[in-house]
Formats: sequence, C-alpha cells, structure tokens
Amino acid sequence: MDPLFDLSGRVACVTGASSGLGRAAATALAARGARVVGVARRADKLTEWVENTPGQTAMAVGDVADRDALSDLVARVSYPFGAPDILINAAGINTRQAADDVTAEGWDATLALNLSAPFFLAQAFVPAMKARKWGRIVNFASLQSRRAFAGGIAYGATKGGVEQLTRAMAEAWSRDGIMCNAVAPGFVRTELTGPVFANPDIANHHANATCIGRNGEVDDMEGPMIFLCSPASNYVTGQVLFVDGGYTAK
Repeated sequence: MDPLFDLSGRVACVTGASSGLGRAAATALAARGARVVGVARRADKLTEWVENTPGQTAMAVGDVADRDALSDLVARVSYPFGAPDILINAAGINTRQAADDVTAEGWDATLALNLSAPFFLAQAFVPAMKARKWGRIVNFASLQSRRAFAGGIAYGATKGGVEQLTRAMAEAWSRDGIMCNAVAPGFVRTELTGPVFANPDIANHHANATCIGRNGEVDDMEGPMIFLCSPASNYVTGQVLFVDGGYTAK
C-alpha cells in the first residue's frame, strides 16, 4: 500500500456510520488499515456494518447531539482500540422546513447535530491527538455552506457554520499536528438526500448544474476522504474540499 495513503495503526471514529456517506467513509478507512469505530443511533444498522466490513471495526451506539451523554460516548468509542487519531463528523440532519415554517425544535435539533456535536466531540478527542502530535478531523460541509436552497435555512446556517468551524479548528490545533478540514459533497444519492432523488425532475436539474453532468455516488467520496485522513494531507488544513462534480464552479 502506498504509504501516503496508508492508515495502518490509526484509530478512527466516524459518526453517522450507519448509512450513507458516514458508512462509506468508515468502510473506506477500514480498507486502508485503520481500526474504525462507527457511531450512530441505530444499533441494527451499525451491527450490520460491523458484520459485513472487512478489517478491524467496532461500534458505539449513541446520539452525538446529546451533550449530557457525551463523556460516556467518548469513553465507549475509545474502549475497543484506544482514543482515535481520526475523527470524521458525518452525522447530520436536514429538516427541509421552509423559512416561514421553521420550528424552534427543528432549528435546535439541526444546530445540535450539524454544528455543536462536531465541535464538542472534537474537543473531547483532541487531547489524545495532541499527545501523539498527529490527528485528523474531517467535518462535513455542504453546497449549502455557500449556496442557498429552498427549505434549507436551518441546514444552510449550520453548514455555513461548519465551514468557519473548520477554519477555527485549524487555527487552534494544527500546530499540534492536527489537520482540520471539511468535505462539501454535491448531490449524492443517500438516505439524507432521498427527497431530492425521489423527484426525477429535481435530480436531473441538479445533475445538469454540474460540470460533469451527473449527480454524485457514494463511492465518489472515498478518495477525498482517504486523502484528508492520511499522511498525504500533512500540509493541508483549514480547507473545504468541494466534491460536487463542479456544481460550485458554474
């Protein structure tokens, strides 16, 4: 294996690992030699992932947005292989409420999972990364970090926040060997984007808005994710990598 992309000996924590891009990231890291702990609320989905993924994998069932239970979750994530060197914050929610219909409950839930959880989880794992002088934090930004879409005001606000959070993390922790970056996927067919792909006209509209001429597939995220988690990104920090087929280039 090319040492630039070899993750052997590293421990990774991936939130949202029960499905979609989180599951793809967790699987890709395990294939590159990392020992991976998947985190999500759905025990059955995590169990299925562990049982069907080659490599060293484990699971921790929990809600990363539940701040009162965070210390317990951190301990359970660290139990199988030790404290993680790599944290991927892939868990997210999109209520798709129009601005006039946004509820306090929907707003707070979106903020807690998409923006607050990535910071507090990173803050909990950073001390071990500092001790090793090596770490990787990868957040999930979005097209909506830069673009506005109907029904996305709460989601877009949090994803704009993730972009700045990533830069602030890099400023705070990169001198300790911790590279902090984000990926911003385009329209990729996952459980979260199900409502988009359920309407062929909308899906085709977004495909035609790219430079490539198609929407994304889950596999399109694997290479960028491995890059940002591996020694290949030793001098890359505070950046947002748009993996969108050129959507934001037009």
